[in-house]
Amino acid sequence: MKQPRKRGASVAVIDIGSNSVRLVVYEALARSLIPIFNEKTLCGLGREVQSTGLLAPDAVDKALTSLKRFRALCRVMQVGRVFAIATAACRDASNGSDFIAKAERICAVKIEILSGQREARLSALGVISGIHHPDGIVGDLGGGSLELIDVRGNSVRSGVTLPLGGLALQDLAHKSLKRADRIVRDALDEVPQLSAGSGRTFYAVGGTWRALARIHIIQSGYPLQVMHGYSIPAAEALDFSRRLRRLAAADMLADIEIVADARRPLLTYAALVLEHIIRVAKPKTIVFSTFGVREGLLHEKLPDSERNEDGLICAAEELNQLLSRSAKHARELIAWTDRLARVVKLRETEADRRLRHTACLLSDIGWRVHPDHRGEQTLSLVVNGNFGAITHTERAFVGLSVFYRYAGLSEENQPPATMQSLLTPAQLERARLLGAAFRVAHLISAARPGVLPATHFRNQGRKLMLVFEHRLVDLVADRVGSRFRQLARLINRAGSIVRR
Repeated sequence: MKQPRKRGASVAVIDIGSNSVRLVVYEALARSLIPIFNEKTLCGLGREVQSTGLLAPDAVDKALTSLKRFRALCRVMQVGRVFAIATAACRDASNGSDFIAKAERICAVKIEILSGQREARLSALGVISGIHHPDGIVGDLGGGSLELIDVRGNSVRSGVTLPLGGLALQDLAHKSLKRADRIVRDALDEVPQLSAGSGRTFYAVGGTWRALARIHIIQSGYPLQVMHGYSIPAAEALDFSRRLRRLAAADMLADIEIVADARRPLLTYAALVLEHIIRVAKPKTIVFSTFGVREGLLHEKLPDSERNEDGLICAAEELNQLLSRSAKHARELIAWTDRLARVVKLRETEADRRLRHTACLLSDIGWRVHPDHRGEQTLSLVVNGNFGAITHTERAFVGLSVFYRYAGLSEENQPPATMQSLLTPAQLERARLLGAAFRVAHLISAARPGVLPATHFRNQGRKLMLVFEHRLVDLVADRVGSRFRQLARLINRAGSIVRR
């Protein structure tokens, strides 16, 4: 059982990038990171480094001003520990060390200037922290550089860094897209880290690639607005990147209002780099990750035992602890559905079981909402939740399982068709089954611990029986029986209640 956070347990990361300077404050250093504050300033520190070798003076002034505010915010928020890092622009510029010295005096912490290899490794660790069992090539595109590194599960191979960040590429090519195309082609054709990408996943990390994902989500009418875990088939991503370049050639990118003004000019370069990566690496799928260097830095600082925990289960435990009427009841519900799955011989993979346990932990988080809206509000909370280690399909499955727990299974209380479209018919039926089980369990127990362990499942031919121990027989009622029979019908059984 997780304990409440201690005062002063929060941690912050100050990230001095080539394009943006950012402060992110997390509730605590934990397996499931919970951001409580996030602010960035697009300073453009790296916009002239390739041509002049220097950080631009106006960008330096803007960055130092932002760092003063970030340090003040950390004091106001009583942040326990502050970590600070700097990336490509500061390591490549001849005046980078002078800037870092000034920044350290302002921030009152040591700033780690990441080497290209270390930046690649932290990006990979960030993906590991935010993607369940990743397998593919991580590409972190910043303003100054592109890091590429192979990741399989928790294993990270050596990485490479290239001066192909949006600002660096714009600077090297003197704002010529034709010249930029040649630069990217020459740089990527011989990169060994891409040769192992065929048929696997490419994990796109970085703000400009996330901006591409945001445009694709809106243009395609996709039902979720969550960037993390958004997935596109590589062939579709290639077509989209080329289409975006044509828009740039026609000077139509200025119409894309959903992207910050300072980032719009870099979209074309990001699309160009992604296009060539797909051409060389031949991945099957592009997955966008909002977890990157900052999350990787904190993931690295966890003890081994915590790093190896399941990030999704940890996030669900946090929400269970914060929002449920009884955190212990949710864990009893896991054991109760384990018994049900075992008795009815429910076919489950390890991934299915993981999602069932997650749904159990989240099955009571909407109890404070008005009864008429608990289903839709809880569905929205789950599918839009700020946590990782879950795909969009899995978000929909868990969210719909809890939706059915609150809204019921009748035809007039169906979830949005767009949300149902994310699941196969079999997945949707499994979500209905799990929701029906939750409706029985919560009706029996009123979400109080100690009740579910006194009920048991038993088979009798094609009949599924729910057995109540003697001390709980007064909890049996017609409504309990009707809900249990509904659950039994979903697994092609007759259902009955037994008092022992």
